[in-house]
Amino acid sequence: MATIEQNVKQVLCQLPGNVQLVAAAKSRAPEAILEAITGGVKIIGENYVQEAERAYALIGNRTKWHFIGHLQKNKAKKMVRLFDMIETVDSTEIAREINRRCVQIGKIMPVLIEVNSGRENQKTGVFPENVKTMVKEISALPHILVMGLMTIGPLLDNPEDTRPYFAATRKLFEEIKGLNLSNVEMKYLSMGMTNSYQVAIEEGANIVRLGRKLFSESA
Repeated sequence: MATIEQNVKQVLCQLPGNVQLVAAAKSRAPEAILEAITGGVKIIGENYVQEAERAYALIGNRTKWHFIGHLQKNKAKKMVRLFDMIETVDSTEIAREINRRCVQIGKIMPVLIEVNSGRENQKTGVFPENVKTMVKEISALPHILVMGLMTIGPLLDNPEDTRPYFAATRKLFEEIKGLNLSNVEMKYLSMGMTNSYQVAIEEGANIVRLGRKLFSESA
C-alpha cells in the first residue's frame, strides 16, 4: 500500500505547475499531516480551528495554513492568528468580524469568497447571483484582501457532471476581476476535490483541495 508521502508525490507530479495543492486534513492526526508535508505539501487545509491548533503545535510554520471549513464568528479571533488564508467567507457579517479581529493584531487577511455554485440550500456559500454585491461590500474593509473564489459544487458520482458548476464559477471569477475594486486581487480559483479535481483544473482551478487521495492507504 502506498504511504501518504508517496501519494503526495504522485499527485504533485501530475498537477500542472500553476496549480497549488491544499491537503484537506480534516480529522487527520498531526503525524499524518507532517508526513504529507514531507512528501511536498506546502498548504494544509483545516476545517476546524481546534484541530488546526493541535496540528500547528507539532508543525508550526513549516507549511501554510488555509481554513476550508464553515466559519463561526466566535472562532474569528483564533482564526486570524493561525491561518494564512480563509477560503470560506460567505457573508459580509463574517467578513466584518474577520476585519475587526485583524485590526486588533495589525494583519491583512487574504480570503476567498465561497460560492454555492449549485444553489444547494443545505450548503454554505453565497449564491452566484449575490457574489458580486458581497465582494463590493467586503472591498470596503481595509484589513481583508479578497483574492478569489472557492466552490465545492454538488457532490456528484460522475465528475463530468460537475463541469458546468466549475465553469460558471470561473466565469464569475473573471467578471469580478474586471470590476477593478480596491482590496480585491482576483488571483485564486479554488475548485475540485479528490473525485473532481481534474475536471476543475480543466475549468480553470489553480487551487485544488485533496484529502482522501492523499491520506488514504488505498489511494
